[in-house]
Amino acid sequence: MRKRAVIALSIAVTAASVSTAAAQTGPEFGYHKVRAGVPEHVARFSVTSPDLARGRFPAASYSDSFGCTGGNVPPRLTWSGAPAATRSFAVTMFDRDAPTGSGFWHWSVRNLPATARSVPADAAAGVNDAGTASYLGPCPPAGDGPHRYEITVLALDVPDAGVPAAASPAMASFAMGSHVIAAARITATAAS
Repeated sequence: MRKRAVIALSIAVTAASVSTAAAQTGPEFGYHKVRAGVPEHVARFSVTSPDLARGRFPAASYSDSFGCTGGNVPPRLTWSGAPAATRSFAVTMFDRDAPTGSGFWHWSVRNLPATARSVPADAAAGVNDAGTASYLGPCPPAGDGPHRYEITVLALDVPDAGVPAAASPAMASFAMGSHVIAAARITATAAS
């Protein structure tokens, strides 16, 4: 009988802890605030895209998998105003609204030269969260509502951050994080 009382007390304490944590983070189960990958203190520069002019992805930029029938064509980007100390650029696309609890990385391009002002057509992409070394367009699950996709251009203080080609996007972002000297971002939305 004593063992049951201890188990019941343990369950009650655990439930109270979960309830307290939910009250502190909000009512949504399975979601949490994702820490920003770009430090707040870094300089900002600008990035534009003729494909995202209205803040939405064109049909060609949607995924060609996960139930979507887009062309998986990355949006064109142009940036300017990066610091003179820039030694390379990286570009990422992150969906913080993905129903994973940790977001979803759709695109990661690294080691673009400091002279770049756009992503060259032949730029090699790193691995995305689907495990492919390519751009993976948006494709929010049916009925999930619009998702916000953060397309970020990072100016780095090194020509090569030393990220292995097969590194996960989270590992790549971690490795590049201490080298970010400036950033530019466009947020676009997509819906199912």
